[in-house]
Amino acid sequence: MTRLHLALAIVALSMLAACASAPAPGRAAASAGYDPQQDLGLLWVKHSAEYTAITRQTYRFAEAALPRFIADTSWSAMPGQSDAEKLPPAVILDVDETVVSNVDFQLTFERPFTNRKLYDFYREHAAIPVAGVVDFVAAARKAGVDIFFVTNRPCETIDEEPDPCPQRHGVIDELESIGISTDDEHVLLADENDWDRAKIRRREHVANTHRVIMLFGDDLGDFVPCVRTKLYGPCTEPATKASRAQLVEKYTNYWGNGWYILPGPMHGSWTSFK
Repeated sequence: MTRLHLALAIVALSMLAACASAPAPGRAAASAGYDPQQDLGLLWVKHSAEYTAITRQTYRFAEAALPRFIADTSWSAMPGQSDAEKLPPAVILDVDETVVSNVDFQLTFERPFTNRKLYDFYREHAAIPVAGVVDFVAAARKAGVDIFFVTNRPCETIDEEPDPCPQRHGVIDELESIGISTDDEHVLLADENDWDRAKIRRREHVANTHRVIMLFGDDLGDFVPCVRTKLYGPCTEPATKASRAQLVEKYTNYWGNGWYILPGPMHGSWTSFK
């Protein structure tokens, strides 16, 4: 190779490297130093066949287990729930990344995140169902199971909205748009009734009237408390990587057996421990 050829090759490689690392044009997030188009977690959820296969597989596996958990009245997916044999069965699902996918919001919104930005997004865009969830909910309801949705979207006022909790009706509308009907009683948000971001109190609220046979979520906090660096609920110490791993092991018999976790690479309590 001549010196000229070598110089041209170096220039070409430099240009390729610059193109590969350049942020997607026109995105406000890129100007803040973060480009969602380079985030493999977002791109995997948006484009991979594997993500769809995993979520569909999870819901089909859970659907197959429904008759067993309904018939066994001694069973509960809530550790510590007892004397629930005569209570009607219920399933608790998280909403974001469990029932609806926020991937399009994550790809397009301007950082930093606010709850208002997510609320406004869903007023203007169609909800995307997580593959498998609509069929599962229909099967569970057909079998006589009550469905509750526990989400950490806040219940808070918005200036131009007369509704004191427009987020609840926003969630109800989203679910309705993907084929899952529900009502105020079955959608439990954060920041109401002294409920904080530890979902344990809301799960316990459901367990007061129902035998909880299944839990679904994309975050460890959808199953157990004390998974965050911030103190919520009954927690007295911040979570650590080690304590989170210990919780997974402590409840090992529940995973795939009443507890069903879906991929959540885009956001969640795990991001505090990178």
